Amino acid sequence: MDLLDTLTDKGLRRELPTREEALAVLATTDDELLDVVAAAGRVRRQWFGRRVKLNYLVNLKSGLCPEDCSYCSQRLGSKAEILKYTWLKPEQAAEAAAAGVAGGAKRVCLVASGRGPTDRDIDRVADTIAAIKDADEQVEVCACLGLLSDNQAERLKAAGADAYNHNLNTSESTYGEITTTHTYADRVDTVEKAHGAGLSACSGLIAGMGESDEDLVDVVFALRELDPDSVPVNFLIPFEGTPLAEEWNLTPQRCLRILAMVRFVCPDIEVRIAGGREVHLRSMQPLGLHIANSIFLGDYLTSEGQAGQADLDMIKDAGFEVEGAEQTTLPRHRAAAAGGCGGGASICGNHDGDDAANACGTGGGCGTGGACGPCGGHPTEDATEDQAVTEDEARTDLVRVRRRGAGTELAPNA
Repeated sequence: MDLLDTLTDKGLRRELPTREEALAVLATTDDELLDVVAAAGRVRRQWFGRRVKLNYLVNLKSGLCPEDCSYCSQRLGSKAEILKYTWLKPEQAAEAAAAGVAGGAKRVCLVASGRGPTDRDIDRVADTIAAIKDADEQVEVCACLGLLSDNQAERLKAAGADAYNHNLNTSESTYGEITTTHTYADRVDTVEKAHGAGLSACSGLIAGMGESDEDLVDVVFALRELDPDSVPVNFLIPFEGTPLAEEWNLTPQRCLRILAMVRFVCPDIEVRIAGGREVHLRSMQPLGLHIANSIFLGDYLTSEGQAGQADLDMIKDAGFEVEGAEQTTLPRHRAAAAGGCGGGASICGNHDGDDAANACGTGGGCGTGGACGPCGGHPTEDATEDQAVTEDEARTDLVRVRRRGAGTELAPNA
């Protein structure tokens, strides 16, 4: 039995692959790429069918962060020309959330820049959650506010939050090279606090920061050990004005291999293509849907994403369907453990050999670590048609700083 047969068999049984097998996925050739996608796709369909969960970001507070995360356009000392504003009012945030829900989003992710929330900030977010759920009680709400202090996760849970996102981002051994104002252990502690409070934990990574294959496998295995319900996979956008502005290391093929490795290590966990989807996967985005079962709709935190209607068209054209609010997202065995987070009254999804036709999609959480991070975009306004870009050159022309959405007078998916 070759590598992909072994990994598929293990994924269908929810069995963890070895580190060597995970590394081997990242080392496959472009000639083997479609076979890798097909193998990961079989695991994806077993646990999540052909549903795609849509998530929608609402940026409650943008920029002016005191942390020094090298990847982040909102970091201390960032020269990136992003939107900067203080807390949105609950009614403003609810209006922005409603735009995403109208476009098909099932989960709203409330994100705020900063090291972590004060108790007053928790009150603000609680009021915002109430405003969103007053408008539509079925909407899932995930908070992404940075490092949590004692009892803050419990307060968010009591306020009606369904999930909490805090990404590990990279391996423990290299974390200090990316950030110095907090530690990898701080991030692990926050994910554990969310778990302990009964929130659905969401934690993921950022690929493309110059890390090795070993680093990628390390962080994904660490995530598997933390057992989040959702794992967002971000692909670094090297924003001008940040320390990683020159780190253009990803190709569409590399991104697909990373997604497949995550799927094999986390077969029954929501795998979501988060920031950088449009920039790095580009025309190969539909192949990513065969591996991941969740994406963000529309814009990200500090850069513009693909238009919402284009996302919906892509999902339909690729033969997938948008997951509805009435559908439970997690497989039965995980939904029971998570208190049914992410779905309606009925729990469906495969386990222990059930018919794949009954599987459901899943989702959740935010796609950027520490309430900040790299996101996808469209061509810059000054990009010209005669720019010659070969397949080996960095597609820096694709990055467009976010100038619309919450905090502006423009519609989120204009």
